[in-house]
Amino acid sequence: MSAFGTVFMPEMAISWFDGSRWSPSKMVPSDSISLHPGAHVLHYSSTCFEGLKAFRHDDGSVHLFRMDKNIARLAQSSRLLFLPELNEETVADMIKETVAHFADEVPSPPGSLYVRPTHFGTEPAIGKAAVASSESCFFVLTSPVGDYFAGGDKMLRLLLEDNGMRCAPHMGMIKSGGNYASALGPISRARDDVQADQVLFCPDGDVQETGAANFLLIDGNEIITKALDESFLHGVTRDSLLILAKDMGMTVSERDISVSELLERAAKPGCEAALSGTAAVLAPVGTFIYQGKEHTVGDGQVGQTMLKLRTALNDIQWGRAEDKHGWLTQVK
Repeated sequence: MSAFGTVFMPEMAISWFDGSRWSPSKMVPSDSISLHPGAHVLHYSSTCFEGLKAFRHDDGSVHLFRMDKNIARLAQSSRLLFLPELNEETVADMIKETVAHFADEVPSPPGSLYVRPTHFGTEPAIGKAAVASSESCFFVLTSPVGDYFAGGDKMLRLLLEDNGMRCAPHMGMIKSGGNYASALGPISRARDDVQADQVLFCPDGDVQETGAANFLLIDGNEIITKALDESFLHGVTRDSLLILAKDMGMTVSERDISVSELLERAAKPGCEAALSGTAAVLAPVGTFIYQGKEHTVGDGQVGQTMLKLRTALNDIQWGRAEDKHGWLTQVK
């Protein structure tokens, strides 16, 4: 099976902003973008994107999951990067148009169609290091993906990093490429030095998120995760899981949690930890690495509460459970 996100549909919807108006959306070959080498995005990282999925149900219909939430976050990211304003209705139409165009190619469960709406500055002006781009491009790229856990659940190893941050604090809630780039060095070193899969950034001992996913700690009937602020990404999957946890009668605690509390709770036999995101929904964490010492999370095995939450979300996405919260948008 190809690696996640490396196979693309041959066409995408695209629109360009010329400084005064957006061009009509049209479908073009996915490899057809032409940029001036002075484009703002190439020099000053004026780019943001989203990740959501379309799912095929047993009756053949195709549904997008929480599209409105992703669009709202994309529009927010664009505003915070001072990119040209996106029309959210137009964005929704372009997403639905693209998915409908390839509806017959949407994989059956446990696969899905990954959707990547992207907005970036295109103004050719290398002298605008401190000025926003007045021109931009928006496109909707799609990628069919298979079962993220085809090889079974892998217990992840996380390095706890308390001397650095994933990105600048005021940039955390923006889903921007620069934030991911800033985490590449720490993650690469963690893989080489301690064979970690990811870095859990805990600046000054405050547990936040990893380089590419939100973090959840499950202690008995309680889920603990950092309260929303501008320093980290407000994950749509995170939000969905917390809503489902409340539906199940669990206690959801959105608050600060320190590294010392994290390790103390993780030592309990029934404790679980997981990373949440669009690709995996929930991925289990089995080991924390901190100051040269390894700490097993709970019994080091896949947690039953994590599996229950992941299954509950997947069942809604694939139409196997009632969509009580109105999260699905049918496109075919």
